[in-house]
Amino acid sequence: MIVLSLSLWPAGFTLAQGHSRRSAGQAKTPAPILKATVDRQQILIGEPIHLMLEATIQGNSAITWPALDSLPHFEFLEKHAADSTISPGQRYYRQSLTVTSFDSGTWSIPRLPFVADNGTFFTDSIPIRIGYTKIDPSKDYNDIKDIVEIPNPFARWFGWIVAAIVLASVALVVWLLGKKKLLKVLVPRFIQRLSPYEEAIRQLDELAGQRLVEDGSVKMFYSRLGEILRIYLYRRMGIASLPETSEELIDQIRQLALPQQQFADLAETLRMSDFVKFAKYRPGLADSDSHYRIIRGAIEDLNRKMEADERAQTAISGQPTGDGPANAKPTK
Repeated sequence: MIVLSLSLWPAGFTLAQGHSRRSAGQAKTPAPILKATVDRQQILIGEPIHLMLEATIQGNSAITWPALDSLPHFEFLEKHAADSTISPGQRYYRQSLTVTSFDSGTWSIPRLPFVADNGTFFTDSIPIRIGYTKIDPSKDYNDIKDIVEIPNPFARWFGWIVAAIVLASVALVVWLLGKKKLLKVLVPRFIQRLSPYEEAIRQLDELAGQRLVEDGSVKMFYSRLGEILRIYLYRRMGIASLPETSEELIDQIRQLALPQQQFADLAETLRMSDFVKFAKYRPGLADSDSHYRIIRGAIEDLNRKMEADERAQTAISGQPTGDGPANAKPTK
């Protein structure tokens, strides 16, 4: 490795322009020791050069590293962060860089400035010769070679792999066809849709088990409570309850001929749900439990009323009715 280092003036001498001047009574600060080295000074165009910058500082002097944004006729390929080694009374810094050049000729990595407490110091410039690959004119030029095919070691197994996949696919299809009757028997057992009443009761049980009011999620509790009622009314009675406001829904429920007290309690529960969701009202645990029982009781009473009406209609017409009234909207 070729090493080019900077020779520094003695500390007591006056430095070149940009260096600091000391008075006779001022303590002398040792000058930093700088080195800039490359691993080679002659390359072919595009070959990398490893450049190492080193600085050794005595005492507690500070030093500013040169800004390495660009170098004339050279390009940076890689920049490593500067690292340091600290020992008593001395600090050592170094940075590794990789550069290259695409300009033929002899060019120099310029002097790099380091600014210390006692002035500005420079590394020596490093000449680099960049050339082309030497050509022997006495030899014939070689023509461009054809593409060389590299044998694939798995090529002979490709046919067997495809055959195995085809056979496995055929076996799977045969197995599925043979199990078709079994699937027809088993699938309905696992995919059973609950009736509107069963679905509503199941969701109410789940809501009670979540204990949202005790955990402080009062708004979520009342939102789910009103949603369960609205979905039941839509699926079981065909009432378009989901897009309606609470007051519009109360007008719809008024037509269901519920007992007066039950209707009043149900309307009060729906209005309380709005107070909780929009006015941030927080009812007590006893009130929340009472509203839960009102919604559940209304669903149970409405379901008994609907079943009684359907049995009466069946007795008159002689044909069973569906899951809801004749004018109910189909569910999805």
